[in-house]
Amino acid sequence: MDGQSNVKELKGIGEKTAKLFNRLGIRNVGELLHYYPRNYENFSEPIRIADMKAGELCSIRAALAGNISSKKAGSLTVFNLTAGDGSGQVPITYFNTPYIKNMLKRGVFYIFRGIPQVKNGRLVMEQPKIFKPEEYFRLTDMLQPVYGLTAGLTSHMVAKAVRQALSAYAFEEDRLPEEIRNRQRLIPYRQALESIHFPADYERMLEARKRLVFDEFFFFLLALRRCREKNQRLENKYVMMETAQVRRLLEALPYSLTPAQKRVWGEISEDLQSERAMNRLIQGDVGSGKTILAFLALLMCVSNGCQGAMMAPTEVLARQHYEGLQELAEKYGLPFVPVLLTGSVTAREKRGAYEEIRCGRANVVIGTHALIQEAVEYKKLALVVTDEQHRFGVRQREALAGKGENVHVMVMSATPIPRTLAIILYGDLDLSVVDELPGGRLPVKNCVVGTDYREKAYRFLTRQIEEGRQAYVICPMVEEGELEGVENVVSYTEKLRSVLPAGIQVGCLHGKMRPAEKNRIMEEYAAHNIDVLVSTTVIEVGINVPNATVMMVENAERFGLAQLHQLRGRVGRGRHQSYCIFVSGSGSRQTMERLEILNRSNDGFYISEEDLKLRGPGDLFGIRQSGLLEFGIGDIYQDADMLRTAGHCVDRLLMQDRELGMPEHAGLRHYLDNRWDMVDFRII
Repeated sequence: MDGQSNVKELKGIGEKTAKLFNRLGIRNVGELLHYYPRNYENFSEPIRIADMKAGELCSIRAALAGNISSKKAGSLTVFNLTAGDGSGQVPITYFNTPYIKNMLKRGVFYIFRGIPQVKNGRLVMEQPKIFKPEEYFRLTDMLQPVYGLTAGLTSHMVAKAVRQALSAYAFEEDRLPEEIRNRQRLIPYRQALESIHFPADYERMLEARKRLVFDEFFFFLLALRRCREKNQRLENKYVMMETAQVRRLLEALPYSLTPAQKRVWGEISEDLQSERAMNRLIQGDVGSGKTILAFLALLMCVSNGCQGAMMAPTEVLARQHYEGLQELAEKYGLPFVPVLLTGSVTAREKRGAYEEIRCGRANVVIGTHALIQEAVEYKKLALVVTDEQHRFGVRQREALAGKGENVHVMVMSATPIPRTLAIILYGDLDLSVVDELPGGRLPVKNCVVGTDYREKAYRFLTRQIEEGRQAYVICPMVEEGELEGVENVVSYTEKLRSVLPAGIQVGCLHGKMRPAEKNRIMEEYAAHNIDVLVSTTVIEVGINVPNATVMMVENAERFGLAQLHQLRGRVGRGRHQSYCIFVSGSGSRQTMERLEILNRSNDGFYISEEDLKLRGPGDLFGIRQSGLLEFGIGDIYQDADMLRTAGHCVDRLLMQDRELGMPEHAGLRHYLDNRWDMVDFRII
């Protein structure tokens, strides 16, 4: 059995179960083995109720104290009970679990495992897991893998499949050169894979993680260096000049570019006029004015008789860029003839657009992945712009660039990555930073609160909606049960519908929805047919809704600071004062201090630098920059030192053997040439 073997070849996985694995992105054995646990459970000895602490996962051994009561709250049925031991009592709540009444018997002790929260001044538990004592004590002091799940799959089912795959998998020779393995004290690859899923103890898990993180960074950076060398050799086939249309637009705009925008525009303009093709990353905070720089580059391109393309990660964002460019063209008489290409464009419209592009009548093409489909033929494509570029892989970028010859590539990102790391991570691109915001914007007002503030937050949110505004609520998870004590989008949407006034329209959005459904929801929100949008971080690259003034983030401690800052960028885009409420499910002083950084500053680069200082080897789980340079197991903040080390190792290797032609590097070269899809290139 090899990495390409279908998961259906594993015993016990039929068509139905295979579809559940497919929903997690697991189609073959290789993807299964690289589907790492998101956490581990250590079933330690139960503690007394009197010793529980808010925000800290714990287990208590307790019995029912009284009867179980139930009440209806909208579409929810709420079950309340009290459990007690000799040291005290704790109220426990379950939602839509009618079986609980028959499951628990008075006078019998159970183990309740969950995260206590403070409500109305006292500790409570919501939805704790229930174990019989003998069942629980079989798990005591063992590290149990916890996987990201979907409805119908359990961690036990995933672990069983992984065990089977590990025993049947035909491991190849270790692909990392022995000299590097020895110098970095890395365990063998096979041992790392086995120990990351089923570690004998915490130390073994750390050893396994170190090896797998190093591999991810090393192969990523090695492939990136090769891309850069190729790019540096690309001759500029479309040497441009700054035309009168560009100068006239800069003079006619109702605002002046900021000094940072002027500096970056100078770098872009110089690239377009230089001897080699542009490959430049424009990094800047949400609202720093990157889009106008893209439009200026496209204007310089079309006014030199060439075609340009702009690719966005969502249809809604692509349409917004298209409408923005059209408005600019009409207002200032610019020579743009744009077409829009997205998945929802009808077949007839697509055929018309293809012809317009092929013959050159359309000089700017804006869209999603539809831009790189085989049927799209460009007459003279000279410039490719990708927005929110970390959402596109190298292959997608190259596929678009391949529609022309040595085209100029400009990629934009609102991810506030510290410059020291950005230089390593974007090694194939020249880096420009738009490090100031245009004046006149009202800064977002922030607050960091505990879960006991929720009722006040709901009242505030209601007042804002009654004044005609809109709101976002962000949850870390999609479905219930993915992670203990963490809010999920599906349940939270139902909860909000029951606690907010009846006239308020609450919508739900997450990454597991079909693209057409996601687009429909975002368009409904943009049209103000939805008042409150409950979402996962899929909203990061979503839509520009100036009317949205409230961003409420549940379990804010589960996110990286840079990502929270990006989420905050969804509000503060209009003329009304905007607010961001970070709700922490952890009462620990360290967590609250970390989140307070967001209170002190709205500067994404300052926040990312502070996040880098605060993150360390102790933050193994729970705080990942989800969606931001998403490696399978590595984290650029937590593993910043490993990233730098991998970069040094790549540099040393290429200094010794630039073409990887030495016999001891033959396996490495073969791996990169033939299996680079195993490196997660979605992130560049």
